Parts: sequence; C-alpha cells; structure tokens
Amino acid sequence: MDMSFTPEETAFRDDIRAFLKAELDPALARKVRLHHDLTKAEMEGWHAKLQSRGWLAGNWPKEFGGAGWTAIQRHIFEEESARAHAPRIVPFGIAMLGPVLQKFGSKEQQDHWLPRILNGDDWWCQGYSEPGAGSDLASLRCEAVRDGDHYVVNGQKTWTTLGQHANMIFCLVRTNATGKKQEGISFLLIDMETPGVTVRPIVLLDGTAEVNEVWFDNVRVPAANLVGEENQGWTYAKYLLTHERTNIAGVGFATAALDNLKRVAKAQRHRGQPLSDDPLFAAEMAGVEIELMAMSTTNLRMLSAAAQGQAPGIESSMLKIKGTQIRQRLDALTRRAYGGQAMALTLEGNEGPEGADEALAASATWLNNRKLSIYGGSNEVQRSIISGALAKG
Repeated sequence: MDMSFTPEETAFRDDIRAFLKAELDPALARKVRLHHDLTKAEMEGWHAKLQSRGWLAGNWPKEFGGAGWTAIQRHIFEEESARAHAPRIVPFGIAMLGPVLQKFGSKEQQDHWLPRILNGDDWWCQGYSEPGAGSDLASLRCEAVRDGDHYVVNGQKTWTTLGQHANMIFCLVRTNATGKKQEGISFLLIDMETPGVTVRPIVLLDGTAEVNEVWFDNVRVPAANLVGEENQGWTYAKYLLTHERTNIAGVGFATAALDNLKRVAKAQRHRGQPLSDDPLFAAEMAGVEIELMAMSTTNLRMLSAAAQGQAPGIESSMLKIKGTQIRQRLDALTRRAYGGQAMALTLEGNEGPEGADEALAASATWLNNRKLSIYGGSNEVQRSIISGALAKG
C-alpha cells in the first residue's frame, strides 16, 4: 500500500490541526499531558466539541451518524489528537458498543441507543470481567434468569473502568448453565440506576480510582434490552473485543509518548551531556522508535483491510501485544530519564523543584500502564489466539 498521504489527506490533517489549535483548552491539554484525572464534565465537553463537527464517531458509517472516515483519516485524527494532548474519546459507547449494535442490534435498539451515544445522553461502561473470569471470560457466572418480560440479574463485575460516571452498562450474563460454557452467554444492556445495582471504587497503585466493582442484586432488566439472540452473546462479545484490541494498539498515544521521551532526554543531563547523546540510551530510544514505526504500518494495513470489509483477524491480537509492549517500554525509558526526580509518587507540602510535576507524572503513568498488558484480554491470551489460528492454517 502507498504509505504517503494524498493531497486530500494532507488537507484533512491540516483541518484537524486547525481544529485542535482553536478548540483545545491549553489547561485541559496540560492535564492530559501530565496524566491527571479528567472530570466527567471535561470528557463530556470534549465529546460535545467533536460531535459539533461530526467527528466524535470517526469509526461509524454515516448512516448511523458517524463521520464515515477512511482508515487513513482515522489514523491521522488519532495521531494528531494524541500529539496535541487532547482527551481520548471514551471508548465504551463509541468504539465498543456502537459497532455491536450496528451489526447485531435490532432496528429499534439502533434508533434508540446510537443517537444517545453521540449526543451524550448515555455514558456506557463495560461489564465483562468478573473475579475468576478475566482472561478466561467464558467462565463468567453473573446470571440472568428470564421472568416474563424481564431478566433478573444477580452477580458481580469487576475492573469496570469509569463505571462511577456511567448510567448504562453493557454486560455479558449467563443465561444457560448447561452445555459448553461459551454457548450459555447473552449480551444485555442494563440501566445503572435500576434498584439493586451497586458501584464500589477500586484504588489503584497510582492512587487513582478509575476502575470499580459493580454488583447486581435481583436487578430487573427489560427483555427488550437483550442484544441479538439469547445464549449467542459470545459471538457479539468476540466481535466487540476485536474492535477493543485494535483500539488498544494506541499508535497515537505511543507516538505522543515517544515525542515526550525525546524532549525529556534532550533536557536531562548525564555526565554533563544531554541524556539523548548517551549512546546506550539513544540506542534504546531508537530501538523502540523502529518498533513503533513497524507497528504503525501494520496498524494502517489492518485498518485499510477493515475499511474494505475484511474482519480484523489475529492482526488485532498482534497489535494488542506489540502496542502495549511499546507503550510500557516508553513509560520505563521516560521514568529512567527523570532518574531520582521520578521516585516520589506525590509532592508533600510544597511544590518541589521546577518540572517535578512532570517527573511525578512519569511515575504515575508507569504504574498505571502496568494494566495495558492485562486488560482487553491479557497478552498471554492473545498469544494463545495467534498460535491457535496459525495451527489451523
């Protein structure tokens, strides 16, 4: 494929840059750059600005209100947004549930839920993982029993990212305990304000609480909120995970992290010289940059194939593994570049030396991104998927 941008794509990139320069608040960009928690209002505000230009759902077809961008346009948007430190688009409604409803949802579900994702009426979270059912997701036990026009849901979900902000959750629930465990799962849409739903925060290593436990105690859910067919949820879950894993590659975020690493390494001194001139450190930076370039090319090839109607295959698992490895290496190198400045996790009682907040952010990011190789299906699971596919030929 031709890796150079066409004049139209270059003009599109310039349009994105102009929009980011005009609409992205510098104070908000600084919070993103330092990996500070954003408020729900800040995330929703950025969504609204994107939607006002019709850019919130670049991955959706125009018939569903999306931008209908090509794979290259999506790549350009994500890279430019990451480099400008714009807030990431919260993926649960746009990147995960939306494609599932468009492919498997009823006309009534599409007409009702998709516009609400775009206009911000609903904030979705993901109800997949459970204690004992993370990487082995098919072992989930949260059950939904049909009772007339409702399902009655009991059980627990965990690692529910940003669930504290959500009013809706899409859940995998067990509707049949007999036969193969993958055949008794259904895909259910649950209102978080229904009596019996409880959300409890989980505090992470970096002190934040972006993930939660969600408990269901005799929660009654309208049967109309079942997506597709009962006991066929595993098919929809795999489709969603393929999109999630593709997004997890995070080429734009890695590119922005590499830019930041180069800036820090140039500013930091080692034996009287810029750290970026140290042969060993420079070699490590070059190595990860080469891997990022290779991953970016693979990502573009896969997106181009998907745009032509081909379903992402094991390439999404490959991108998930390589993408998380690259970001974790960049985090580690950035933390090393700051040296002792990055050892503390918080500043106690004073503002610290100039640049201390950025060094602390490097540590917090390094800790927080330990999760990258676990969520969305651990990297070990991805390797099993790849080896299984290759064994089948």
